[in-house]
Amino acid sequence: MPAEEQPFPSVWTRPPRQRREQPSLSREQIVAAALRLMDAEGIDALSMRKLGTLLNAGATSMYTHVANKDELIELVVDEVYGEVELPVPGADWLAAVTGCAHSIRATVLRHPWLVSVLGEAGVAYLGPNLIRLTEAILAVFEEGGFPLEAADQAMNTVFAYVIGLSTSEAAWLTTLARSGQGEQEWAERLWPAAERAVRDHPRQRRLYAAQRGQNLAATRDGEFAVGLDCVLHGLAARLIPTS
Repeated sequence: MPAEEQPFPSVWTRPPRQRREQPSLSREQIVAAALRLMDAEGIDALSMRKLGTLLNAGATSMYTHVANKDELIELVVDEVYGEVELPVPGADWLAAVTGCAHSIRATVLRHPWLVSVLGEAGVAYLGPNLIRLTEAILAVFEEGGFPLEAADQAMNTVFAYVIGLSTSEAAWLTTLARSGQGEQEWAERLWPAAERAVRDHPRQRRLYAAQRGQNLAATRDGEFAVGLDCVLHGLAARLIPTS
């Protein structure tokens, strides 16, 4: 079925392609190489031509598995979701979801290009790894007392919180990587200008003074954990039936 005739052009919605002979490359090899390239050079570096060169493969081998770059990105995104630690249903749903949320954040920060394509990755939610993750999170929320519809709402809220914060962090860490500076070094160089900027704003001035010299990575970790705890307790108070 041509891509333009598919209701939703996606690697997950088109029928598998018929193969006349065994291709020289597997889908797994292509996805792994694309992931390495994107991690090393960013999303803008990805092209079918460049990937073919890296794999020493012709277009035929590449297009046996993917119709275009967009389909390849769908596959790579789902591959990344496969790195997330699945929550395990049990007595403590709060701990299980917390651990999974931290794993999602860590995964995003390992692959900071991910946040730039989440809104463009087709119907990524049909990828097998994301489906497994979704089912596992829904199961944990449901066993924790959330009705299924409320579990879905809770899961979407947690994803929104994690991806929202991780997007800002990923952008910040990408900027640092391009500058060649460490996080603490960058902050120390910026601090005098920041203090001058807020000198007429007493609340921000007090905050800046209290934060001077803190370990920024540890501070980001702590702020993420506190915010997540507030989100989860708020969801439980609002969505778990009391009777």
